[in-house]
Amino acid sequence: MSDSAPLPTRRDFLKGKAAVQAAADRLDAALGAPQFQQDSIEGTYLIQFARRAMACQFEVYLNARQHEVGSTVAIEALDLVDQLEDQLTVYRDHSEINQLNHTAADRPVAVEGRLFGLLAQAVELHRITGGAFDITAGPLSKVWGFTRRAGAVPTELDIAEALQHVGSQYLQLDVDARTVAFAQPGVSINLGAIGKGYALDRCAELFAAAGVGDVLLHGGNSSVLARGSHGATPGQGWAVGVRNPLRPERRLGELQIIDQALATSGSGSQYFIHEGQRYGHILDPRTGWPAQGVLSTTVVAPTAAMADALSTAFYVMGPQSVEEFCREHSDIGALMVCPGDRAGSVVLRGWNLQPGQWRAIDPD
Repeated sequence: MSDSAPLPTRRDFLKGKAAVQAAADRLDAALGAPQFQQDSIEGTYLIQFARRAMACQFEVYLNARQHEVGSTVAIEALDLVDQLEDQLTVYRDHSEINQLNHTAADRPVAVEGRLFGLLAQAVELHRITGGAFDITAGPLSKVWGFTRRAGAVPTELDIAEALQHVGSQYLQLDVDARTVAFAQPGVSINLGAIGKGYALDRCAELFAAAGVGDVLLHGGNSSVLARGSHGATPGQGWAVGVRNPLRPERRLGELQIIDQALATSGSGSQYFIHEGQRYGHILDPRTGWPAQGVLSTTVVAPTAAMADALSTAFYVMGPQSVEEFCREHSDIGALMVCPGDRAGSVVLRGWNLQPGQWRAIDPD
C-alpha cells in the first residue's frame, strides 16, 4: 500500500473475521498464561505452550488434534530457545557472543556456522538500512544508562567517545574460515534487536521438518512468526493485534499474516524524562541520540529475524526513508504510528500491506 492510499477499514477485511479476531484477542491476553492451556475459539481449539527465555515469554500455538507430533515439537522448540539464549546472550560470561566480544579485537575468532550466518545477515542489514540497524550499538545504550535502566542524558563528549566504538563496518567476517574479528578496540556485539526473531525462525524449522504446517510462534510482545492457518480454514492465516502506543490497553487494529513474520518496535516502556524532553531507548547508531518522531513501527517480513531487525531500523529511519526502502523491497510491509496533530492522537502510515491484510479497530 502506498503512503497516500487510505488504510483498509473493518468492512474491507477478509471473510472469517470473527474467528480471526477471537484468536487475536486470545493472543493479546496470552502473556502470563499458564504453561499449558487449551481454549475454544469459535469452535476451534488452540493448544498453547509457554516458557520464559530471553527476558520475555516465548509461546507456541497449535491447532488442537491437528498434528500428533505437535506437542513434542513444541517442547523441543522451547528447549531450542533456551539453547540459543545460552549462545547469544551478553548476560552470561560463558556465552559464545561474550567470548567473541572478549577476544575478537585481538585475533579472529571461529564461530558456530548458524551464528556466523546471523552475524553476516546483521552486517548486510546494517548496509541496506544505511546504518540504522547496528548490532554494535551497545556502547551507546550504556552511555545513556539504558543497560542499567537508569537513563540520563550524557555529555556530547561521552556520546562522541561511545560512537568511536560503534559501527558494523568494524566487523570483519571471513566466510571461508568462518571467523569474526573486530577492526576497532572496544567494539562489542549485542543481538538484542534480532535474537528473538532468529530464535523463532530456528523453531519454525523444527516444525517444518516434523510436517507441522500450522503454528504460531510468539516471542514476547514484539515478535511473531506464523505458518499455515489458525483453525480449519485454509488460507485464513493468523491475526495479530497492533496496540496504540499512547494507549496500550487499546488496539489500533489487526494484521493478518500467512507464512510471514511480524515485529513491533517502540519506546513506550523504556524511556526517561529530562527537563521536559522524553528520551526513548531506541538509539540512532549514526548520531548517538534517541530516535524521535515515531511512536512505533510494525514490520511484516518473510522471516522473524528480518522483521525484528527492520522494525528497529525503521523506527530510527523515519517515514520518508521507510517509504523509499519499501518501494525497493516489495516483500517487506510496514505500519508506522506517528504523533497526530492533536494531543493524544496518532497517524498511521502503511506500505506494502495487501488489501484485506489490515483492519482498523480504533477510529481515532
